[in-house]
Amino acid sequence: MENQQKPPEGRFRTRRVVLASVAGCAVLVGVLVLLPSGRPAEPAPPSPGAVAMAAVTAGVPAALPDMAELIDEREKRLRARPRDARSWAVLGAAYVEQGRRLADPAYYPRAEKALRTSLKVRPKGNTRALAGLAALATARRDFPAARRWGEAALTLEPRRWTTYPLLIDAYTGLGEHAAAERTLDRLTELRSGPAVLARAAAVYRDRGRREDAAASLADAAAGARTPPERAAYLERAGQLAWERGDLQDALRHFQEAVRLDPDQRAAQAGQGRTLAALGRTAQALNAYRAALTKQPCPRYALELGELYESLGMPEAALVQYDLLRARVRAAAAGGADEELVLGQFEADHGDPREAVRRLRAEWHRQPGTEVADALGWALHRAGEPQKALRFAARATDAEHGGGVRSAVYMYHRGMIERELDQYGAARRHLAEALRINPHFSPLHAPAARTALEALGEPPDDALPETAGE
Repeated sequence: MENQQKPPEGRFRTRRVVLASVAGCAVLVGVLVLLPSGRPAEPAPPSPGAVAMAAVTAGVPAALPDMAELIDEREKRLRARPRDARSWAVLGAAYVEQGRRLADPAYYPRAEKALRTSLKVRPKGNTRALAGLAALATARRDFPAARRWGEAALTLEPRRWTTYPLLIDAYTGLGEHAAAERTLDRLTELRSGPAVLARAAAVYRDRGRREDAAASLADAAAGARTPPERAAYLERAGQLAWERGDLQDALRHFQEAVRLDPDQRAAQAGQGRTLAALGRTAQALNAYRAALTKQPCPRYALELGELYESLGMPEAALVQYDLLRARVRAAAAGGADEELVLGQFEADHGDPREAVRRLRAEWHRQPGTEVADALGWALHRAGEPQKALRFAARATDAEHGGGVRSAVYMYHRGMIERELDQYGAARRHLAEALRINPHFSPLHAPAARTALEALGEPPDDALPETAGE
């Protein structure tokens, strides 16, 4: 063996070159097979669960089937790795979004359990779980808790931009509009893009800057990356058009939103609202029914019930009002607060004093503009117009956060002032309600016109009246 000659070094070198060439040819052939015509290969599309994951992480809407896949994937992962704090937080956030989109509060206890498990596994520095709890509180309309969790998340990571929209929602629900604007300013310093534009639009709308809100939503929809995201922004644009009484524009936005995302039930309800105002009653009823079948939201039931009432169909209206009560009870079982819509219902169709009781409690807990308007109207319906006017004025007074141009709020204030014999102010606010949106309600818009006609024209020698009349 010792006398066996070693092959020359050059032979090894030649063999390595040949092998390398063969391997290189094999790789090249594989590349040529994968890249026909020399074009670069397109990456494989992400899985639906991955798309939903990206949406949840960025705080933007995702398709419901994608969200269901994400939930299924995270549940399986956690069965194998129960101490994965990040997956628990993602699962909780996905439950929140699924519950919100389906109007199914049964998801909310599951979301809370997942998010608190994430905090238990990782008690320190768990910003994702804290932000998830803020989103859950917002979905439940628990704005004090949303502010508490959101501020805790922000303390940990002041530059995590997705926390800021949660805080804007919380501050708005609490009537803290200056804080909401400051938070928006900080958000726009940190981030740009469709989600930020949509959040800015909501703040602009609440401050009465409708043109700015519409422009921001148009830009958000143009920049959206997925059909469900674009549909969500178009739905908000449709709602804004509806509020200003532009029926054709509203319907166009709602229809396009539903085309892009058939699960966009808020847009379907918006179609019902708009079609009813256009006199296309059968289509309006179908749109409302479709929305309620898949997303049994108490507010949609209230709107459909009032549409039935306006059509002289009280029995059909009662069916919707029963559904409303049942959904409010289901929401309470899931820890969600639907006292506002229940109070609005009781004020007009039930027991106004019960409405006052519920809405007073709501006001003490979270004194937002919408609650101020509802409580003022309930007090009026319960025979307490002096107290009612204080809240109605707050809802319509820009100095106290009532900057939103709402036909409903103006109508409520005008009717309260009429009850107090403040005819000049009543005439002005009722006319403003009909100028903002002549079709704001199938029941109350006709009542506003009747009341305004009864007030007649102001006398020629009438002195100018102050807003605080």
